[in-house]
Amino acid sequence: MQLSIIVPVYNMAAEKKLEYCLDSLVAQTVADYEIIAVDDCSTDESWEILKRYEERFPEKFRALHLEENKHQGGAKNAGLKIAQGEWIGFIDSDDWITPDMYERLIERAKSTGADLAGCDYCLTSEHSMKVGQVVRNNKGSQTGVLDDEKRRSLILDGGSLVVKIFRRSMILDHELWFPEHIFYEDNALGNSYLVLANHFEYIEEPMYYYYQHESSTVHTISPKRCEDRCEAGRLMLEEAKRHDFLDKYRQELEYSFTLLFYVNTLFTYMAGVKRTKYRFVKALGEEMKCRFPDFQENPYYLERTHAEEKKLIRMQMKSTLFFMAYYKLLWAYRNFRKNMGTRGEKIGIARRTAYGNRKYF
Repeated sequence: MQLSIIVPVYNMAAEKKLEYCLDSLVAQTVADYEIIAVDDCSTDESWEILKRYEERFPEKFRALHLEENKHQGGAKNAGLKIAQGEWIGFIDSDDWITPDMYERLIERAKSTGADLAGCDYCLTSEHSMKVGQVVRNNKGSQTGVLDDEKRRSLILDGGSLVVKIFRRSMILDHELWFPEHIFYEDNALGNSYLVLANHFEYIEEPMYYYYQHESSTVHTISPKRCEDRCEAGRLMLEEAKRHDFLDKYRQELEYSFTLLFYVNTLFTYMAGVKRTKYRFVKALGEEMKCRFPDFQENPYYLERTHAEEKKLIRMQMKSTLFFMAYYKLLWAYRNFRKNMGTRGEKIGIARRTAYGNRKYF
């Protein structure tokens, strides 16, 4: 069998999101493939939908139900354990792809001897094949037989795993099982999936549609998700150590950890969690300093981190209490300015409406 497509599913029945995804998968032009849809203990009609597709397409569709919610990592692992394809592809159950995406990726990989291949994706808010905002997922300079320079580049800018295919033997040989019961499982394992490959190929064309909607997991902020992001950062370092590339790519991994564990978590937490806790923010900064005391001198951090973020981070490193007070005041002021701007615009419109038709004699 050429390909196994693994689809983690959790509560995606509404608005026909799941069906739109599955319809794009059963219509793939690639020969000899299977779809393994894993229901992660959904509470809506998702499991019933999967069973209907299994009945309609018994030759290519396999529906699997988990008795315990294990998050996407657990669902992906369950699919990997029964997958038969030479190649593995992952897709989120609210996204969809072009009919020939997997056929073209496999053809590119086989013709070049690659064990990893990917493409671009586009952002969309409607169920259609209209190309939305294109996101370049990788760079042409990262392709070919992977050397240290290309692996460093992939650690820094590896892109999303769902727009790639992986040789199944590579996953099994290196035991690349995803962490379970947490979000951000891709962040924890992403570097290993890329660095341990030997050859990467890339088609600079959007063949994957990333559906943006309010119930998307990446749009929800909670203390649990922030804690999971921290755990994903720790696991990322453990994986690098387990596969013996932590020291070799230390600067790149230090920056990746800083961004995932600390920078993104800090500002997401402060901006999105309603009741922020001093203890969490303080512990976050302390662990960052403990793991990488000189992270603020990292060349990638200096080059890629926004000046205002650097200022706020220096502040938090000195005093968590002062940082939290300053941050809340800063955002309160900015929201006030934003609201006043909106109010001023409305007043201007009202005045133009009121006086626009007035006749002066």
